[in-house]
Amino acid sequence: MRMFDTVADYAAEKGKEIGVSDWVEIDQERINMFAEATGDHQWIHIDPERTQKELGMPTIAHGYLTLSLLPKLMGEISGVKSVTRGINYGSNSVRFTNMVPVGSRVRGRLTLKDTAPKSGGTQIINEVSIEIEGQERPALIAETITLLFE
Repeated sequence: MRMFDTVADYAAEKGKEIGVSDWVEIDQERINMFAEATGDHQWIHIDPERTQKELGMPTIAHGYLTLSLLPKLMGEISGVKSVTRGINYGSNSVRFTNMVPVGSRVRGRLTLKDTAPKSGGTQIINEVSIEIEGQERPALIAETITLLFE
């Protein structure tokens, strides 16, 4: 994990890649638990036999499961010691660009795009891609907005 002393130190990295997270395995249990938590029981996610029979492939993770990994993956990449609280403020864009087959490993790659003062804190805009091990095209590319307070 890359640790910064202050938000200003982090902001000085504007336009640069901040880092890459560890790999996380996407197993069927994680997919099933996400389906249960969200009520999204689409068979392509939770029925390995049907998915193999009808599509000739393994089940795939929900796109929103992949998106839900952003806080974990981003938290592994960097931190700022002086921050007293951070608030997820939203996303400017989220694109699901590739399927994540069960058994895959994914990781996050973070680039700081911009910073600006906002509401007594600092608005951080990051570009995050979630890469799939062994594949060229990422599973997801998102531009996230976070407010950091010191």
